[in-house]
Amino acid sequence: MKHAEDANKAQFTHGGRYVMKKLPEVTLAFWIMKIAATTLGETAGDLFAQTLKLGYFLTTIALFGMFVVTLLVQLRSRRYNPFFYWTVILSTSMAGTTMSDFMNRDATAKYLPAGADALGWGPQGLGLGYPTGAAILVALLIAIFVAWRYTGLTFAIRDIDTFRGEALFWSAILVSNTLGTSMGDFLSDSSGLGYGGGALLVTGALVALTALKYVPVVPNVALFWAAFVLTRPLGATAGDFLTKPAAKGGLNLGTLGSSAVLLTVLFALMAYAHVRDRKHGPRFHERRSGAVGDRLPADG
Repeated sequence: MKHAEDANKAQFTHGGRYVMKKLPEVTLAFWIMKIAATTLGETAGDLFAQTLKLGYFLTTIALFGMFVVTLLVQLRSRRYNPFFYWTVILSTSMAGTTMSDFMNRDATAKYLPAGADALGWGPQGLGLGYPTGAAILVALLIAIFVAWRYTGLTFAIRDIDTFRGEALFWSAILVSNTLGTSMGDFLSDSSGLGYGGGALLVTGALVALTALKYVPVVPNVALFWAAFVLTRPLGATAGDFLTKPAAKGGLNLGTLGSSAVLLTVLFALMAYAHVRDRKHGPRFHERRSGAVGDRLPADG
């Protein structure tokens, strides 16, 4: 009954219109779930591609298909659903892991599990290397943001409520998670910092972004997207730290065990978010009048 009454609030008032939110509030719980989802994306992507030896090519195709399916469910939803939203985040993290690996790695023994001479069917990887792969992904992410800006739609997650805005949002998420994997793997494998050092470096950068939140001239929207990109390499380095052998600086917990624990944690967090959302009912924000079609001011 309460939800029906809330739905009746979505009407024109004071020259604007109250519309139901489809994306979550950005809180501390949001960032905890983001890190859990991206860490699970790293371990689960490696589980399919490396442990099960399906290879980067086949796993990328399968996980990208999973991303499309979960995205369609999210786009068709009329309100924010924690299970729908975080399942898409997880699918972008998993797909981003294997997409990055396929772009950056090759068929040499350096990138193969111990005792394996091949992974799955098809090409083992393009062998572009982390710097080149990251440069391509940065250019693609910038292109998405330029196109997004050109539409006039808002970058602020709290105000995205249109199909076109969501499509741009999820495109940026997929590319940023793929870019974050490349950054995390570079820090872990090629920078000399190792898993722990890479994680500490990214954590330090996130602390700096948190401090910048209190600087008035720095837009919060820019800080959000910078933090969103950086939490992915944090998840990548954390995932590698959990799964890689002790000889490489990891805890050697394995991709299967680590993925199972992380999935349990993420599912528990989603269930908590769902219960909390049901308790408070649907959330609305006021869309200002004067917009053309589904256009919103890009003011963060």
